[in-house]
Amino acid sequence: MSIANSIKSVLPEIERAKEFMIFIEKHFQTADKSLAVILLIMLTIMKFDGSRTIHEHVIEIINITERLKL
Repeated sequence: MSIANSIKSVLPEIERAKEFMIFIEKHFQTADKSLAVILLIMLTIMKFDGSRTIHEHVIEIINITERLKL
């Protein structure tokens, strides 16, 4: 398998798999926090504008809150 150069430059030179997995876990925790902030902002600024039904608007809100629970 090959890894794109843009990804290779981000990955540290780690020889042990356990250390590498710890690095990956920390990286994804940061990504999860960033996603949570984005989803909270989306919920905060969402307004019903009448371009779709109330049902669709509520479903979108429910989907965002479910994504926050993960």
